[in-house]
Amino acid sequence: MWEQDPNLFLNDPALLPLAPLASPTASDPLLQSVAQRVRELEPTQRQEVSSYVQILAGLKYKKGTIQQIFREGMMRDSVIYQDILQEGRQEGRQEGRQEGRQEGTRSLVLRLLTRQVGTVPEGLLLRLNDLSVAELEALGEALLDFSQLADLQLWLEQLPG
Repeated sequence: MWEQDPNLFLNDPALLPLAPLASPTASDPLLQSVAQRVRELEPTQRQEVSSYVQILAGLKYKKGTIQQIFREGMMRDSVIYQDILQEGRQEGRQEGRQEGRQEGTRSLVLRLLTRQVGTVPEGLLLRLNDLSVAELEALGEALLDFSQLADLQLWLEQLPG
């Protein structure tokens, strides 16, 4: 296997992120040297290079080791870290909106069903919990024609899948 002297990567800020990967084993002294070299960079360059080093070091080192050697604050201030964090927040908000919409629709349909046909047995409630938002919305429209619990059972039996 081709190996490179990790010290060669310490002289060029653009190559610093690759230095932890150049050693055949995870070496704390090497990572400490890289972190020291990153701290010597100008502030405008330091945050970005630190982020790249930490991301690539994560392929070989344990998270705790990286966090210990690189002060957590350096990464939190990086634009890369902030982008990753923002992306995660957006995905979380999207999932939350979807779940909220599904729960709200389910709650409304269950209230309408109870009013239309009376108490819904536990077994049917479990089936209703598995319905998608689109299926719940379709049920919301269909239940206007229900007069008894058997109508709900028939509707559920006719669902595809």
